[in-house]
Amino acid sequence: MSTSADTPHLPPRRAPAAAVAGLIADCLAAAGLARADAETVAALMAEADLTGADGHGVFRLPQYVRRLRAGGFNRAPAITVTRTAPATALVDGDNAMGHLVVRRAAETAIDIARETGVAWVGVRRSNHAGSAGLYAEMPTHHGMVGIYSAVASANHMAVWGGKDLLLGTNPLAIAVPTGAGPMVLDMATTVVSYGTVKKHTLQGLPLPDGWLVDRDTGEPITDPAKSANGLLLPIGGYKGAGLSLMLGLLAGVLNGAAFGRDCVDFNADDVTVTDTGQFVAAIDIDRFVGRDRFVAEIDRHLADLRASARLPGVDAIRLPGDRRRDCRAERSAAGIPVPAALVAALDGVAAELGVTPLFGR
Repeated sequence: MSTSADTPHLPPRRAPAAAVAGLIADCLAAAGLARADAETVAALMAEADLTGADGHGVFRLPQYVRRLRAGGFNRAPAITVTRTAPATALVDGDNAMGHLVVRRAAETAIDIARETGVAWVGVRRSNHAGSAGLYAEMPTHHGMVGIYSAVASANHMAVWGGKDLLLGTNPLAIAVPTGAGPMVLDMATTVVSYGTVKKHTLQGLPLPDGWLVDRDTGEPITDPAKSANGLLLPIGGYKGAGLSLMLGLLAGVLNGAAFGRDCVDFNADDVTVTDTGQFVAAIDIDRFVGRDRFVAEIDRHLADLRASARLPGVDAIRLPGDRRRDCRAERSAAGIPVPAALVAALDGVAAELGVTPLFGR
């Protein structure tokens, strides 16, 4: 993969979402994934880019291709769903690409919640699935609340006060329907996701103070070249570390999936099965206040929040999902920004696989 040392610092180029999805699908298929599966993954990755989750979109393509070709992903998985109780199920991903597994889990949660009002679907033998918000949002299109979490695909954090890499960025996403579309909270339990660190590293950008500290000295790391020896800091100090721990237990241990020392760093290992765990929960709003009243009340309260008095220097009140929605609208019209260093990396992958490069589409 090319790095920023090889590529001038140029403004990002804009690519239509359809071109981005087409490149991803063509590359994944050329690397051995079934065409239908490649298109499913590509659509989810392009949606991550559209909604501003740049560390989980086309940026991940070189890594995914490398792992597919190395045999780290099962190219022809048999994903199975076991209904374990009226409101619960367990999805075995058979080491498929995580996007395929978690999409199945979300669809299962929606189907079960239609029957029972609430559903909790656990996942094991999965892989990195990209942006958490994608899967929390899916139930909202069916009049439901969606919740998603995962054991991150590498450990980049320590238990509070420790320095061993035993916890991940373990994300949490919660989505509710509103009159303006889904309101999605999508957050890592660390100050920043590791994908964002990787983006900075690729482009040679300095890391802001407060993201990582050196594992040996505890001093801040701002040089992206030294990020491999860093610990990501949790949100809210010990509270974020505690939240990462509990989400990891629910997404990992509860499902019989990897957690803690058993997690495989898929950034460094393209072959070993990761056994990633995730879960999706869905809540049918009609079983409570009813979706029309719920949405009306949500909109009323959001209006109150946006109209609240602001602190000095604050130009507007921003709520979860605002940037995501605005970003999607802007990028749908203007295209997805692709930094020069990433263009070079993607061109290399396309040439290697014999597919049309991004800006040749």
